[in-house]
Amino acid sequence: MCSTLFHVPSHLFGVPLFGFGLLLAILVVGAAIWAAWALKRDGGKQDVLTSLPVLAILAGGIVFLPRVFPDGFPIRGYGLMLIAAGASGLGLAYVRMRQAGLNPDLLFSLAFWMFLLGIVGGRVFYVVEYWESNFSHLERGQALIEAVKYVNGGLVVYGALVGATVAFLIFVRRHHLPTLAMADLIAPSLVVGLAFGRIGCLLNGCCFGGVADVPWAVTFPKEGSVGYSPPYKAQVDGGDFFGMHLAEKDGQVQVALVLPGSPAAKAGAEVGDVVESLAGHQVTSATMAASIFEAALAEGHTLPVRFQDKPEVVLSAVTLPPRSLPVHPTQIYSAVNAGLLAWLLWSYYPYRRRDGEVFALLITVYPVARFLLERIRIDESSFFGTGLSISQNVSLVLLAAALLLWGYLSRQPRERQFDPPKAEFSPA
Repeated sequence: MCSTLFHVPSHLFGVPLFGFGLLLAILVVGAAIWAAWALKRDGGKQDVLTSLPVLAILAGGIVFLPRVFPDGFPIRGYGLMLIAAGASGLGLAYVRMRQAGLNPDLLFSLAFWMFLLGIVGGRVFYVVEYWESNFSHLERGQALIEAVKYVNGGLVVYGALVGATVAFLIFVRRHHLPTLAMADLIAPSLVVGLAFGRIGCLLNGCCFGGVADVPWAVTFPKEGSVGYSPPYKAQVDGGDFFGMHLAEKDGQVQVALVLPGSPAAKAGAEVGDVVESLAGHQVTSATMAASIFEAALAEGHTLPVRFQDKPEVVLSAVTLPPRSLPVHPTQIYSAVNAGLLAWLLWSYYPYRRRDGEVFALLITVYPVARFLLERIRIDESSFFGTGLSISQNVSLVLLAAALLLWGYLSRQPRERQFDPPKAEFSPA
């Protein structure tokens, strides 16, 4: 885990970099020089007009940065991997567009809007899903600032997919591009980007798995960018350091895991036990249990526990270790899965029989893998009482959509618009 790699200082030799400073001046001068050059060539006016929203967003970001990061801009491992994700996806799509005879200039505009709306969608999903635990206790203004700090980690892949899809559909409609053929072309880019994004998750400590005793299990440090690191905090809140992990199920707080040889195991705790009270306080939610665990661990106290239909037991005091208990490196599993899927989609592309098959393959394989990976992740709670996480629910919906798409494609003629030998489509 390495959430912050280094900081870019707010001033350079006494000159401000951000706000109305050096970076904004460089952007303005560079944009002016590029625009003057572009206007001299055919189609340059359209390129300049298309780039204006991008330049405006970049300028606004530079001006706004000092309000969010007054002490300098942190270069996060997660954010750096997002840049690597965008660059790798862009590279794959660029190769395919050249092979298809398309104008590659279109790609950069499409990639920008998909990346931007993907970040927005992924962050919105994250804020909604974790509002109660991560944002509800903050003042409104502070909550808003924390909500936009996506480089600290916190994007839901399916939210990013929704945002990127909206941008994609608007773009292809506006430029009169064939939707399914374009979806096939960028499908490998989406998952190769995801592979890099999951490495970012590992650096940030998010999207972690449950406690494991496999040889390749990983541990995370006690401290994170704010308080405990995410896996460490989850183990504090869940009771893992006492040897049991609590979770809400069927409206009750139950024991979901008991670690052999732990204080909980020695006290006779069993998986499925319903927790009635902790430290003399009736427990009605996992959030309440988390606050009691935190207090007991911080003060180094023993912890009286009463399970339903069992006498009260006392768990021995625990000293917090410098690192978390070993957990499944689900970020690495996800990165390997995404990398292999990108290779599969890239390899299948020349053999597709109809436009849309590569994208259909993507939304068939990925939801299955994601559903299974969610079974060993513990950072997402049950959604709407289904017993499944929000990502597992979305996986089922996406898999149903994939079946419908395969059915639709099976009734279409065998036709591919972007075969290199036949490609004559080159929109301006």
